[in-house]
Amino acid sequence: MIEITLDELNKLQKDTYQIFDIRNDESFSYGSLPGAVHLPQNVLEADMEKDMPGVIKNFPEGKTSVLVCQRGQQSREIAERLTDAGAKVQSLKGGFNGWLLSTMQEENGDDEEAKIRREQIEKDFEKKYRHEITTPFSKAINDYDMIQPGDRIAVCISGGKDSFLMAKLFQRLKRHNKIPFELKFICMDPGYSQMNREVIENNAKLLGVPIEIHNSNIFDSVDNVEKSPCYLCARMRRGYLYSMAKAAGCNKIALGHHYDDVIETILMGMLHSGQFQTMMPKINSTNFEGMELIRPLYLIREDDIKKWRDENGLHFIRCACHFTDTCSTFDPESHNNSKRMETKHLIAELKKNNPFVEGNIFRSVENVNLATIVSYKQDGVRHNFTEWYDKKKAEHADAAKAILEGNAGKEDVEE
Repeated sequence: MIEITLDELNKLQKDTYQIFDIRNDESFSYGSLPGAVHLPQNVLEADMEKDMPGVIKNFPEGKTSVLVCQRGQQSREIAERLTDAGAKVQSLKGGFNGWLLSTMQEENGDDEEAKIRREQIEKDFEKKYRHEITTPFSKAINDYDMIQPGDRIAVCISGGKDSFLMAKLFQRLKRHNKIPFELKFICMDPGYSQMNREVIENNAKLLGVPIEIHNSNIFDSVDNVEKSPCYLCARMRRGYLYSMAKAAGCNKIALGHHYDDVIETILMGMLHSGQFQTMMPKINSTNFEGMELIRPLYLIREDDIKKWRDENGLHFIRCACHFTDTCSTFDPESHNNSKRMETKHLIAELKKNNPFVEGNIFRSVENVNLATIVSYKQDGVRHNFTEWYDKKKAEHADAAKAILEGNAGKEDVEE
């Protein structure tokens, strides 16, 4: 049998098999099956082309090697090739998604146990995650003046770790804060697979987030777009969220962009667009009058969000669009190799030689000196340093002349 079901796997003695997760680095970092060894698909297939006997020899002797991809498709194809070559290999049916959904359904089956787990997650915000998560969340809201009395905020749930963390922090803020404001938790389904939809619903139930899911066909709309489908998808999703929030009587939408998103955006603008700009902590909508977008996770590091996720045994979906909701490898020519991911890796490399590089990138947009900028835009109008250069030159000349005349007068008095 090429495939093995999760039930069949659970019946095996743990010392009789080894799980190999063949998904890419980013997917594996979101979580995997317990005890899984990471063996990226592109690395495995490259080695199979060069030295199939060597690959087979490296699998644990006397054990069944179980390959896991996202949905069980690519792992089955590779398992067939390896089996034909003489390896003792099987593919997990349903892949990581199947295991994840089964695990979540099992965890949520006991309402009392789920309640205890949720209460512990909420309790940990007070002490365990206070420094890394709770305090930066409150600081961003206060420093950037994100919430005013009477606000009705639509907390936008994408289904990922960032948006669900934001939802829990908003719930805590609502309980503890003296400012009167209202919350609405909205989730726009742009065309998720049924499995990803169920993962979102299970996480919402576990974490006690009362989401309202609205359906759309955005993924289908951008499937055939060749140029910048991700950009178009993001714009369309943003528009849907504004529309849903306004229909719900909200005046603000909250998105889960964090500190790392901010510094990556700064660097991406410089390297790929020739612009020096940042992702703002809040902006007024130009298309939806009276609406504002806020980013309360602005000062929270992604590693701290991952730590919160992993230490609580939580599993969330990734982008889950039709381009990434596959078993595809991290191929330099594929959609997975986004400019943002390239920038993330670049910053990680820079950090090896300069541990302060992330903070320096973030602060660079806070320490802009217009006197050292050749050109900039303000309210859609471009300005050039030559506009004030001659004026400043004359002012300096006048100041220098005044100083010289003052010194000359002082010398006359002394004589």
